[in-house]
Amino acid sequence: MTDVQTVSASHPAPGVLSRIFRTEQDGVPGDGHEQVVLCHDRASGLKAIIAIHSTALGPALGGTRFFDYVSEEEALEDALRLSRGMSYKNALAGLDLGGGKAVIIGDPNRDKNEAMLRAYGRFVQSLRGRYITACDVGTYVQDMDVIARETEFVTGRSPENGGAGDSSILTAFGVFQGMRASAQARWGQPTLRGKRVGVSGVGKVGHYLVGHLVADGATVVITDVSEAAVNRVRAAHPDVEVVADTAALLAAKLDVYAPCALGGALDDHTVGALGAAGTSVVCGAANNQLAHPGVEKDLADRGILYAPDYLVNSGGVIQVADEIEGFNFERAKNKATKIFDTTLEIFTRAVSDGVPPAVAADRLAERRMREISALRTILLPAARKS
Repeated sequence: MTDVQTVSASHPAPGVLSRIFRTEQDGVPGDGHEQVVLCHDRASGLKAIIAIHSTALGPALGGTRFFDYVSEEEALEDALRLSRGMSYKNALAGLDLGGGKAVIIGDPNRDKNEAMLRAYGRFVQSLRGRYITACDVGTYVQDMDVIARETEFVTGRSPENGGAGDSSILTAFGVFQGMRASAQARWGQPTLRGKRVGVSGVGKVGHYLVGHLVADGATVVITDVSEAAVNRVRAAHPDVEVVADTAALLAAKLDVYAPCALGGALDDHTVGALGAAGTSVVCGAANNQLAHPGVEKDLADRGILYAPDYLVNSGGVIQVADEIEGFNFERAKNKATKIFDTTLEIFTRAVSDGVPPAVAADRLAERRMREISALRTILLPAARKS
């Protein structure tokens, strides 16, 4: 295994380094990252990037994404974007954890193997607890069990190995709480009964979310590029409607649109289609849904209530964070239930401040990071050795 390396100027695309080193402004954590490392193990073929955005609240916690990126530069951009989102997600979730994320470059169906995962685990261990990893797109509970053979800084392991298991369960539960809060804010009742909800992506999280919606009395329309994922949902919920693709879903006269696949789901075209179709609420599980700055304002200008993604999809990180001290499902679920209250608070702040909910959420997360990190200036005596 080669040594952990800091990012050098010869590899990233122009402009990436400036994003990594961007400093905070007026005491508010900016887009700058504390640490970015490249991990390369030639023997197993591992190529990975670990991005630590902030440890203002505690060790950086965030999943490992295994994805077949077009280039190393694209992988780095994704790691930077995702790790920053984790800082805000963990802050809003009330966790004493910072934000980080890792990406492994490759096709998980073709390239993933035990040696590669264990090599990755050794890199995580080399950071000595500054970064704690978990599942993400392309990685599963079984992968965390393998990684845990090389590092103690991993969550989302199987229950057989003392872990929390599938974090998608509470991720979906949290999104449903955010959707209930959105319904309360928009229609005056915290229920989706009688509403038409479109779910784009019914894989890890989406199929659990469909279950909550059906039980609540919603009419559910789904789409997914995976026929197997669609068939699994149809087998459990035969009355669910299936459409060919996301374009058809956007045109399906929805009350609520739930993007639950990869990021960037909300761009100018998508927002225009949602507005034309009369959609009232956007609330889904996907990370980094806003394709570019300004989309949040466009949603608000069209009268579409947007529940910030990193707020409502934080149930999963609440679940795996609970594992750090010894997992208790009911305790974690009770914490995830509070996503309902936090979402309502964000909507209230957005109205009072005259800003979109995404801006109100950012401000609340930044305030917590700023105020709690200030406690680090108070010296605590070292514990007395027995």
